[in-house]
Amino acid sequence: MKLVILGGGGFRVPLVYRALLADRSPGRITEVVLHDIDASRLAAVGGVLAELATDISDAPTVTTSTDLDEALRGADFVFSAIRVGGLAGRAADESVASGSGVLGQETVGAGGVTYGLRTVPVALDIARRISVHAPDAWVINFTNPAGMVTEAMSAHLGNRVIGICDSPVGLGRRVARAVGVHLEDAWLDYAGLNHLGWLRGFHVRGRDVLPDLLADTDRLESFEEGKLFGAEWLRTLGAIPNEYLHYYYFTREAVESGASRGAFLLEQQKRFYAAPSFESWDRTRLEREQTYMAETRDDERDADDLDGGGYEQVALDLMHAIASDNRATLILNVPNRTTLSCLDADAVVEVPSLVDANGARPLAVSQVPDEGVGLVTSLKVVERATIRAAISGERAHAVKALALHPLVDSVNVARKIVEAHPFLSEAFRA
Repeated sequence: MKLVILGGGGFRVPLVYRALLADRSPGRITEVVLHDIDASRLAAVGGVLAELATDISDAPTVTTSTDLDEALRGADFVFSAIRVGGLAGRAADESVASGSGVLGQETVGAGGVTYGLRTVPVALDIARRISVHAPDAWVINFTNPAGMVTEAMSAHLGNRVIGICDSPVGLGRRVARAVGVHLEDAWLDYAGLNHLGWLRGFHVRGRDVLPDLLADTDRLESFEEGKLFGAEWLRTLGAIPNEYLHYYYFTREAVESGASRGAFLLEQQKRFYAAPSFESWDRTRLEREQTYMAETRDDERDADDLDGGGYEQVALDLMHAIASDNRATLILNVPNRTTLSCLDADAVVEVPSLVDANGARPLAVSQVPDEGVGLVTSLKVVERATIRAAISGERAHAVKALALHPLVDSVNVARKIVEAHPFLSEAFRA
């Protein structure tokens, strides 16, 4: 089977290839095509993959291409992990928002909207070209903002585009460790949007053990979300939120701490791409994982969360289930249908889904907590306003998308961001 990775010169591509190398299942990926618009980054990452494949006789073949149409032909799966504007764009998202006194994190608040405004047009073009050159391919979208981009691409690809994220499985893995079970033996009752979801239950052999965990402060505060939100607040909620909800529950503190990760990653990865090798990639990867959401933590990340097994494993499990018609349940970004009553059928949501050869279908879950309904519905309005603005190119729509976000507290701030952002001021002039 052929896998095309869009954004093939991206820093995290070796994680995907490493998972493919470890895969010994029937119907495994045998051909990988890396596509990127930057030939030098393709060469750097291709070199790292070659090192990873040393002495592995049946490693998937790897080719690179800067021609999208050529790369797509014959694809069975397309993995989209592009970053429009690169890390310089992310750094601009953060600094412009911060300069306007609001949160600039890349998928949350003003930063998420500005990232979406420049990404959606590119994602739509990719979706159109996939529908022409690889109409039978399944598209796995990891491009952020993942829910928004997946919903935009579905206009051309329908249910053949499925969004993934490593946050829910990371939360599930940490809760499983805290309660002393294997994640594979648990059912996660999880509901929301990408980077805006809640774990409502954690069922082991038919019993929900989440209430017991919430009552045990020591165990609850032994992992990241417990430390991040505090046992008292989690008990008040009666659920464990996705880590990104820290930016909504502790907005003032998040704004004051600043969000400069884009600038940090930009400088960090410049060093890797200047002298690429597996050793330098692995060292840089570890530093990247250690500093993930560092502004929200007072201590170091748990060592168990530094070794991957996140989005690349979700992608691999998803491909297995589709290619082998081997049913699996995964938390994915898929059309809502009738799953969450607060949203319409076409809204892309992040919920447990049943996957087989026919794709992914959302399963019945608990509803979003009452206090989260307003956030979820507001953010879906923002996502769709952002998609509309990105398609129309109209400045008024871009301002509207920003101004409607609950973490942007003024229409004037929204106008200022559009005018000040170097990646948007020209594109949204009219």
